[in-house]
Amino acid sequence: MPKISTDTLWDLAAAEVQARERRTEEEEDNADEESHAPCERTVFFTGSKAGGKSSILYRCLDKDEAPKPTLALEYTFGRRARAHNTSKDVAHLWELGGGTSLSDLIQIPITPQNVSTLSVVLVLDLSKPKALWTTTEKLIQAAQNQVEKSYSLKNKKPGESRPSKQQNQNQVLRILPKDHPDRELISPFPVPLLLIGSKFDIFQDFEPEKRKMICKTLRFLAHYYGASLIFTSSKSETTMSKAKNLFNHLAFGTERGKSISTDPSKPLVIPAGMDSLSQIGSPQTVDVDIGTLHARNPLDLWKKVFERVFPPESIMEHKELKNPAKDPQYSEPLIDAMRAQKDQELEQYRREQAKSWKGLALET
Repeated sequence: MPKISTDTLWDLAAAEVQARERRTEEEEDNADEESHAPCERTVFFTGSKAGGKSSILYRCLDKDEAPKPTLALEYTFGRRARAHNTSKDVAHLWELGGGTSLSDLIQIPITPQNVSTLSVVLVLDLSKPKALWTTTEKLIQAAQNQVEKSYSLKNKKPGESRPSKQQNQNQVLRILPKDHPDRELISPFPVPLLLIGSKFDIFQDFEPEKRKMICKTLRFLAHYYGASLIFTSSKSETTMSKAKNLFNHLAFGTERGKSISTDPSKPLVIPAGMDSLSQIGSPQTVDVDIGTLHARNPLDLWKKVFERVFPPESIMEHKELKNPAKDPQYSEPLIDAMRAQKDQELEQYRREQAKSWKGLALET
């Protein structure tokens, strides 16, 4: 005969409540274990050639050694222990040298495997304003193309090379609150982005009007791309400490600092989402009639105004930088001497071959 339960309705209800409590405790324990598990992130450093990327990265990692010039693309890592926990978070750190000349290598550090935990740091040399816009534009576009490609491969939807409207709205919401007036006017970078203006110690000696224009332009670019912006100098512990705080936020998920400075006479510090177009103002014109510039959009307008005051470097200068073998920072006397000898031998071989072909043509 089947066993007849003598439990009352209250007994059954109490047993059900206890079972639910046990399941909740197990879920919380599993969540705690997951939260204590080590977290891995990737931070990709790029920017102006000889702009101080290595110096900033070394200071963020508390390295005492003097940085060496970056040879193309270099990798290192950083670890940080969590409070009351033996596990350590890991940050994979990539640094691209050569300014814009080696932007093709961006496909190596940005992959479908790490794009979900990726952040980009763009270091801009404030002492060379003529190269600021070109460097920013080329490197941001190259990185953005690779990020979007990586997301596309990750989601296995090759046809969707561009983020959808919903994805773009989510990125905006990540940076700006719902009631922010600029939500429809910005185009945020697909992953967290930090702009660092380096060599502020040189920049602060610029003429006030030029300094103000550079500050406003970089504020606009940072706000447009949903990035944080900070000015630093390797000679200032204060600015380096604030840069390290933003770096730790990207690399290890620590709390981001809330300090803000928009005074062009002082180093700028503006976390993402803390600025606005109304506070930045319109492009600063110096003997320039905005109505004659025929800009297609706000970004194009700021570019045209900026390049009127700071004309970009010539195309020939950029072409010369395309060949790292001719770059002084990569010089190796023994190898360069051997290369020069081989170049001479190659040129002599070409001349001999040209003569032989001419002789053959005459005989024919």
